[in-house]
Amino acid sequence: SDSKVMTCAAVWRMPKELESGSHESPDDSSSNTQTLELLCHLDNTAHGNMACVMWEPMGDGKKIISLADNNILLWDLQESSAKAVLSSSAALEGKGQLKFTSGRWSPHHNCTQIATANDTTVRGWDTRSMRQIYCIENAHGQLVRDLDFNPNKQYYLASCGDDCKVKFWDTRNVTEPVKTLEEHSHWVWNVRYNHSHDQLILTGSSDSRVILSNMVSISSEPFGHMVDDDELSDQEDQHQEEK
Repeated sequence: SDSKVMTCAAVWRMPKELESGSHESPDDSSSNTQTLELLCHLDNTAHGNMACVMWEPMGDGKKIISLADNNILLWDLQESSAKAVLSSSAALEGKGQLKFTSGRWSPHHNCTQIATANDTTVRGWDTRSMRQIYCIENAHGQLVRDLDFNPNKQYYLASCGDDCKVKFWDTRNVTEPVKTLEEHSHWVWNVRYNHSHDQLILTGSSDSRVILSNMVSISSEPFGHMVDDDELSDQEDQHQEEK
């Protein structure tokens, strides 16, 4: 727009044929191309470029939070999601050009908390008051790229960034990370917990590698829940080798 790159957000409805439970294969070449239905734009003209949008994890699909430059915007999708109303907002305060890079909505605490990343800092916010509830200054030596909450263990949060590290935090005590991974040799762009087995952490980096880490010691099942190779019987061992 006017020779400037703008980053915006919108809500779309997927075709009914593609909803879960549908028996049709989405990659069936004979099926007609489906179009998405535009429901509404999240109007951010007053707030700047969108960094990310997040659905309320356990909600009814009516609440979305977007991060635009230094603003946190809570949207209420009304009238069958065809209209987005800005219900509350908060702004980062401080010196310089403060901008969010990413955020994550916590599935715990009745979905009343989100975590955001800006520069080297990770912050926690209460969505009811839009006030800050914790702050991890210099969480990483360089820009924080991504965050994810442990789906089964409240207070636990993973972060990654341009210092090539993945760090795990207990938000009740943010002075030191619980654990740090240094497997990547370049910026770490994404970190995700496995939703069923929270000891499994997937990270992607611009060192061109995707790494799956098994973090049993800080998981909700500290004794491990997955079958170890040692536990396989000899016969199964042999079968594995043949494979």
